[in-house]
Amino acid sequence: MTNKEERLKELTDIQYEVTQNAGTERPFSGQYDDFYEKGIYVDIVDGTPLFSSATKFNAGCGWPSFSRPIENNEIKEVVDKSHGMIRTEVRSQGADSHLGHVFPDGPSDQGGLRYCINSAALKFIPYDEMDQAGYGAYKDVVE
Repeated sequence: MTNKEERLKELTDIQYEVTQNAGTERPFSGQYDDFYEKGIYVDIVDGTPLFSSATKFNAGCGWPSFSRPIENNEIKEVVDKSHGMIRTEVRSQGADSHLGHVFPDGPSDQGGLRYCINSAALKFIPYDEMDQAGYGAYKDVVE
């Protein structure tokens, strides 16, 4: 059994539905929607660093919003034609987890993008715990 298969068994129902079945949590229901502590957000499935608290902003949309990922190569974008819309789905490169969508209505002074991400796809690593969790090299993207 792979590490991913083992990790998938540990996910909650909503974490599994979002990451594996491209589900969406209800707006304003996710634990990181109105959450602004200093740290990084990693893929709930494989722990890959995805977003920094330094790029998180309140878009008022009901989901955590970021202006950009930590590393562009850790995110892949896919055309999503579900629900009668054409959107750009955001998935993690390594675990292929569905994260959410990216829209061109973010803060213009930060590049103009809004990565609208499901809390259920993320795990937050507080800044003060980044070293012991193995993410010390990413502290500079938080400061």
